[in-house]
Amino acid sequence: MLVLAGCSDSPAPVSSGDDDKPSYPVTWRFALEEIEGSVQHRYALEFKDRIERISDGNILVDIFPYGSIGTSLQLTELVREGSVHLAFASPGHLANVIPEVGVFTLHYLLSDDEEVNRDVLASDELKQLFHEPYSEQGLKLHGFVPEGWMVWTANKPLRSPADFDGLTIRTMTSDIAEETYRTYGAATSQVPFSQVYSDLQLRRIDGQANPVFAIEEMGFYEVQGVMTFARPAQFVTSVVSNTSWFDALPEDQKLWLEDAMDEVAPLAYEVQAELNASRLNTITEISNIRVVELNEEERSRFREASLPAREAYFRIAGERGAAILDQLLTMVSTTESATPTADTTAQ
Repeated sequence: MLVLAGCSDSPAPVSSGDDDKPSYPVTWRFALEEIEGSVQHRYALEFKDRIERISDGNILVDIFPYGSIGTSLQLTELVREGSVHLAFASPGHLANVIPEVGVFTLHYLLSDDEEVNRDVLASDELKQLFHEPYSEQGLKLHGFVPEGWMVWTANKPLRSPADFDGLTIRTMTSDIAEETYRTYGAATSQVPFSQVYSDLQLRRIDGQANPVFAIEEMGFYEVQGVMTFARPAQFVTSVVSNTSWFDALPEDQKLWLEDAMDEVAPLAYEVQAELNASRLNTITEISNIRVVELNEEERSRFREASLPAREAYFRIAGERGAAILDQLLTMVSTTESATPTADTTAQ
């Protein structure tokens, strides 16, 4: 972080003096919450390719994978300070600062139909709901990026809420994320992402939840016996920048940024689907881990058991959070109704 603070790259282009045009090239720093080869890394590479092409090389992007300059919490602070220009910020930690975004850690809100979720999460309406909460923290929200269904790992199948009794599961650092699993009867432990493997190996924790690609790339399947597919929630992260930095950008740079984000957004869905499918094949080919898929009756038990977590969300996120939750549910229902092939069992 000290290195970043001393970087000579200016956060906004430098004036050339005579004609008040910016001096190029300008370097933007993009920090990730995941390692190389992840969904976020692929997203950042695609964004880098597009912004450098759209700007004719006037904008360059330096990518910082997870661990190179800090933890998830630290990355958000670096953005707020202006040391980093762009970063991923996931609700699992961001909800302690912006409690409304903790809605994405609640279970059984989204549809089982990927097309419905894609339309809802990419909509300007959803982004607008979160504009004010993000802005209050000095963050410009550029969009939400889904990374696939959360999958539970443990050393036993998790077929009912009762299976969480006596189990310590790793959660991200927000109180709302913890409440979601406490409703099932689990004990929770807030463990940094980089520490999860060793804590599972040493039995300090009994289980964790992540999309398949993360389970594979972090090696969690090596120290766990069972993967349970309950499709409780998607891992949804957000792309943010420093509000003051964005507002100070010349109009052409703002347009380049927005155009690049628009181009990359559809690819994020393809990337996460590809990585999650291929990484599951890798896991099953090279390990003896058991894969358990819950049926609808089993999922309905978890859906019912998860409802008290919404009350905790209302308490923490307040009236604005409650309005966002209601609107999100309405958006999912409305989009399902307009999508003939949608499976509406998620509600």
